[in-house]
Amino acid sequence: MIAIRALSKSFDGRRVLDGVDLDVERGETMVVIGRSGCGKSVLLKHVVGLLTPDSGEVAINGVTIGSLLRNDLYRLRLRFGFLFQSGALLDSMTVAQNVGLGLGVHAVMMPAEIADRVAERLAWVGLEQHADKFPSQLSGGMRKRASLARAIAMDPEIVLYDEPTTGLDPITAEGINDLLVALRERLHVTAIAVTHDMRSAFKIGDRVAMLHGGRIAFCGTIDEAKTVDNPIVRQFVSGDTSGPLEPL
Repeated sequence: MIAIRALSKSFDGRRVLDGVDLDVERGETMVVIGRSGCGKSVLLKHVVGLLTPDSGEVAINGVTIGSLLRNDLYRLRLRFGFLFQSGALLDSMTVAQNVGLGLGVHAVMMPAEIADRVAERLAWVGLEQHADKFPSQLSGGMRKRASLARAIAMDPEIVLYDEPTTGLDPITAEGINDLLVALRERLHVTAIAVTHDMRSAFKIGDRVAMLHGGRIAFCGTIDEAKTVDNPIVRQFVSGDTSGPLEPL
């Protein structure tokens, strides 16, 4: 469903992506792992067309994003949901208003239908009792769940997760992982998640790809990621301080 070919991108002369090749099949969750600053979020922004590559391309169902006119790109983005690392909730809006924001702008729905959809998605993430609260009144895990409800409000075909468990305690993070697995089974979405949380990666992913040195150093199943011989991948997965990767 998503084909990334020879994707390269530099910022101020620093090559962040250097010929990335990656395929994501329909209905699977691909987890992209890698060290902080390796370009994981940059890769996500190319997939949704927020960044333009220096070279290479991203195609969705055979349609190259770089070939689209602006209005066509906007229509393509309506097929995406995006869970931002920070949550990116609007502080001046209630939880329900945040979740229904895209529906009010883009969906052909009556206000009562939008309210029903918002209530349903909040129930899916366990926030039905907090619809009228503002983001400042929520815990970090609740804000993440509200952001997730917004990401899936428009029934996307593809969902992009940017560090879904960052900043959360282990118990709350595990709850987010459980939600992502349940929503994948409920909605049958295709997903890319970027993370350096290996517990999360192994829980939510069908396959794992490691981004290192601007390229995909490994791509395989969860079992293959746990037993790979590549010393860079093995060290990252295990979290060992001994190996070719030095602490940042």
